[in-house]
Amino acid sequence: MAGTTRADRPQEEHRLPVRTLVSASIGNAVEWFDWTVYATFLVYFSTQFFPKENEALALIGTTSTYALAFFFRPLGGWLLGRFADLRGRKAGMLLTILLMAGGSLVIAVLPTYEAVGWLAPILLLLARIAQGMSLGGEVSSASSYLAEIAPPERRGRYAAFFYVSTGTSLLAASLLGVLLTSVLDDDQLRSYGWRIAFAIGGLLGIVGLWLRRSLTETDQFEENSAKARATKNPLWLTIRDHPRAVLQLCGVTVLNTLSYYTFFSALTPFAINFRGADDNDVFLALSIGTALFVALCYPFGALSDRFGRKPQMLVWSGGLALLVVPLSFLVRDDLLSLIVVFCVGLGLYALLASIVPAVMSELFPTELRATGIGAWYNVTVAVFGGTAPLVITALSEAGHPLWFFWYVAGGAVIAFIATLSLRETKGTELR
Repeated sequence: MAGTTRADRPQEEHRLPVRTLVSASIGNAVEWFDWTVYATFLVYFSTQFFPKENEALALIGTTSTYALAFFFRPLGGWLLGRFADLRGRKAGMLLTILLMAGGSLVIAVLPTYEAVGWLAPILLLLARIAQGMSLGGEVSSASSYLAEIAPPERRGRYAAFFYVSTGTSLLAASLLGVLLTSVLDDDQLRSYGWRIAFAIGGLLGIVGLWLRRSLTETDQFEENSAKARATKNPLWLTIRDHPRAVLQLCGVTVLNTLSYYTFFSALTPFAINFRGADDNDVFLALSIGTALFVALCYPFGALSDRFGRKPQMLVWSGGLALLVVPLSFLVRDDLLSLIVVFCVGLGLYALLASIVPAVMSELFPTELRATGIGAWYNVTVAVFGGTAPLVITALSEAGHPLWFFWYVAGGAVIAFIATLSLRETKGTELR
């Protein structure tokens, strides 16, 4: 019943279902591993799928394929979110990891441009579209599952596993890049080395698929499945019946996605290309910051179960609003400064990332939960996250690199206001 708190519930010793949480979260790990592998190795395989005579054009084509697939996330979030609301969270998670793993295995064995001509980039694009849709659906299905299996007083702890898996997969993809570039020369990386990375991602997906087969459906879904099937035009209903929740989700997600893509993606080329930082120092600082991020997620999830979601989110958004511009002055050719930037930025981001699946799931009723999260989260991510690297590059080349950090600070203000409008949901039952 809505409004029930942990004080009203009998206190029993609780054992964390680690296998279940790992099984639910491994899909997200595989999704982000595969997504990161593409961005990491595209410089090596671009001429495999586009004409070698023009390397710059081949790189543009491969990068455009990456960007285009990104904008299929909202479609995947809507369609696969609705699928999860109708068929179950487990079915949704099985489908998303199948699409992602299948896309990676397909890319690993795709014929080259020299072998089949323009069919090669077309097949690459189709595989990436499947992965983009998969990533859009994974967030809604896995977030809903983790929130729905959690005891109300431990929902923050359960939700933390979502981004623990993300950070771990990013580290794994980076380490794989270091390993392959260390043992293979440039010609080997271009001819077959990049295929190894995609094959590993596909195999990890198969392992994740096997683990997810053992999951049981959530009681919350089972109890509301008939209501979900009777619901017509669910996307419209999220706007008509829950406009406040939609606006709150979009407001929080603006800074959520800017935080992610600023510190995990856009800041690296900015530091190297526009601030003259040593690339090894940047990657080392990012790795240290990522390890800190992973280490903080579960404690922050537990903290939200004790003190509430809102205080944590206000510190996150308020902290970035105040600190992101000053931090930009530390992005320079100095290892210690770079470590401070990544550790402070990702440490603040962990405050939100640890609990965001719980926060999103608490906004919508069960019959609309995956659809509402899948559609509106991914639209906001596509608009603000997908364009973050482009915006920071364009502003830097125009001679106004600091404007991007003011842009992020503006997003932080939006998220702070959205957070103020949220009701505290610590310890309450899902609707």
